[in-house]
Amino acid sequence: MIEVSDASWRRRLPDSVQFPTAHRWPVSLRAGAVVLRPISRHEELIWEGLRAANYQWTHEWDATEPPEVKARPLPFPSWLKWTEKQARAGRALPFGLAHDPDWPSEPRPIRHTRLIGQLSVAGIVEGSARSAAIGYWIDRQYAGRGIVPTAVALACDYCWQVMRLHRIEISIRPENGRSLRVVEKLGFREEGLRPRFLHINGDWRDHRVFALNAEEVPNGLLNRYLASRG
Repeated sequence: MIEVSDASWRRRLPDSVQFPTAHRWPVSLRAGAVVLRPISRHEELIWEGLRAANYQWTHEWDATEPPEVKARPLPFPSWLKWTEKQARAGRALPFGLAHDPDWPSEPRPIRHTRLIGQLSVAGIVEGSARSAAIGYWIDRQYAGRGIVPTAVALACDYCWQVMRLHRIEISIRPENGRSLRVVEKLGFREEGLRPRFLHINGDWRDHRVFALNAEEVPNGLLNRYLASRG
């Protein structure tokens, strides 16, 4: 468990956003109608429906295993169990990306918000590096509403302010214009190109690398993003 000892970190958020004082999985986060929460084992059919409905929208950017690994995709229950194990070990935050259609008039309990995608904080490293990487996807019906930038900013602030990470990285294929717009809106700094960095959609693909360090966003990334929207 990571304790937050400096109360000023917890003030670098919009008034409506609250973080716990210590990190412990499971954790749920909310910024208005945008919610990050664990995916429930009861959402298997919803998850499979989302993946199937969005295949044409996402498959070009989906992570795959090299053929020499000979790995089979895990069924949903096994995959969910594996992600929970990673989370409890402090190596990842496997959030479901959810939306509350009733916000702000009658906000739903977080567990009843509508699953619309995924945001994963992975490769969490402590020690002298204190870094992690973020990946995400969203149901096409909800794209273009500012949900993904809000969710990424919310996750980054949690990693910096509660988990005390220092660096957050996002790697994006050069062809993925929609994802590039997310890091542009959030002001991520581009660091360069990693040739054949990740196995995506059946082959090793080049990725542009973007990052932010905690001290680059002294008043919080969500605050900065919301202010930029006016």
